[in-house]
Amino acid sequence: MQWTELVVFSALFLLVTVLGFVAAKWRAGDTLDHLDEWGLGGRKFGSWITWFLVGGDLYTAYTFVAVPALVFGAGATGFFALPYTVILYPLVFLPLVRMWSVSRVHGYVTPADFVRGRYGSHWLALIVAITGIVATMPYIALQLVGLEAVLRTMGLNGSGIAGHAPLLIAFLILALYTYQSGLRAPALIAFVKDTLIYIVILVAVIYLPSKFGGWGAIFDTAQAKYDATPAKTDGILLSGGNQLQYATLALGSALALFLYPHSLTGILASRGRNVIRRNMVALPAYSLLLGLLAMLGFVAISAGVTPITNQATGRPDTNTIVPVLFGEQFPSWFAGIAFAAIGIGALVPAAIMSIAAANLWTRNIYKEYLKKSATPAQEAKQAKLASLVVKFGAVAFIVFIDPQFSIDLQLIGGVMILQTLPAVAIALYTRWFHVYGLVAGWVVGMGWGMALLYGIPSADGKRPYFGGSALALDELSLLGWHPFAGATVQIYVGIVAVIANLVVAVVVTLVAKQLRVFNGTDQTNADDYHVDEDSHRVKPVAAH
Repeated sequence: MQWTELVVFSALFLLVTVLGFVAAKWRAGDTLDHLDEWGLGGRKFGSWITWFLVGGDLYTAYTFVAVPALVFGAGATGFFALPYTVILYPLVFLPLVRMWSVSRVHGYVTPADFVRGRYGSHWLALIVAITGIVATMPYIALQLVGLEAVLRTMGLNGSGIAGHAPLLIAFLILALYTYQSGLRAPALIAFVKDTLIYIVILVAVIYLPSKFGGWGAIFDTAQAKYDATPAKTDGILLSGGNQLQYATLALGSALALFLYPHSLTGILASRGRNVIRRNMVALPAYSLLLGLLAMLGFVAISAGVTPITNQATGRPDTNTIVPVLFGEQFPSWFAGIAFAAIGIGALVPAAIMSIAAANLWTRNIYKEYLKKSATPAQEAKQAKLASLVVKFGAVAFIVFIDPQFSIDLQLIGGVMILQTLPAVAIALYTRWFHVYGLVAGWVVGMGWGMALLYGIPSADGKRPYFGGSALALDELSLLGWHPFAGATVQIYVGIVAVIANLVVAVVVTLVAKQLRVFNGTDQTNADDYHVDEDSHRVKPVAAH
């Protein structure tokens, strides 16, 4: 047991737990018994709060644990996260303000609400809602994996079910304050989380390289390690075999990120269009942080870091790379602060994600199919309970899938959520697609994407299914035809699946239009997409 680290970690964890419960009173509206208040923080967050909230939402344990672990194991491929965040903000600068405007006019809380209004189809909205919920669960699981890695590094590393006990305790604390305070809890805690993260990373990238002879020596050591492995695609530079995977992974991840319901939750909680614009300009500051973090994977190689063996599975836990590096190289008290930063960095997005998934369940399944007459208070109660259930689903992902690299959890979710691109993102600009085309495209894209993921073994060969998201082009089959037979170049499954989705959607749309099949009723109009906070057309917050 690392007692000093554990005491510091526990003290900071206690601080954010208290903040989580106190947040119910912070900037409170008339009631928390409404999704506008519980699930969207009253829709009144300004630029600073939104910056911390969305940053805390997007830069998660995925950033602090999974990306450096991937760089440690596979090298340059792990840096795909850097160009993906660089191209992300210009891509979503305009669509997000359109989504904010139309949501404020009609009172939409979820992306499926928008689809329901845009196409007048509850079935299409149901598909989008279910996809959002299922895709979010592995992403929450990734946060819990990051938290578990920190706990394991401090000595809380039991075998069997006991190995997951500390995680379950942290999960219960998270569940309770999310239930109590809604979106205000992660919004308030994000201030603490981001402050700790910036301090720890700036210290790490200045202090640690000086201990190992500077960055030049660190890169040389890393390349020597990769040269000694049998894999042909690892190294501090990309190889011919993984350049396409790198590019498609960056593009696919960028297209997927703001399709996730939790990303839109942070945006819809903003006060106005200018708040969103300022944030899209300022948020790339986090990309600098991400690049520095990724390089800690190389530092860990120079430090000779060995992953801690997970006593629950008997296998090395690659997610402990950065926590072990911090524990070995920093003074105990500062390592405790670093562990707290990573742990809190997992809790903030996990809370937002569970709230977003709960909103989807409540608005687009419970109210649509189970209780159409539900009052706002009943909706809020349902959402609170659903947020607990979603977290249980995330824990199940950890226990039953147990990926070699925790980043695979996020990438599997990315393949799923990408299939909502035509129905959500493209629909913000055009209603050209037919509802039948969107549904058919989703079925093909989701089905093929999951089938391809199922057939990919893990890099260590220990798991034959769902072992990653990189597909060799040689394995790509179109009804038995292999157009790229013999090619060893890899591609991100999500891009393959969403291309199939779009092709089918276009073909079915053309056929449906030729047959003049009814395409639902659009409840929005062109002006709805340009309304700002001072317009009389904005629906009042928490209106019944």
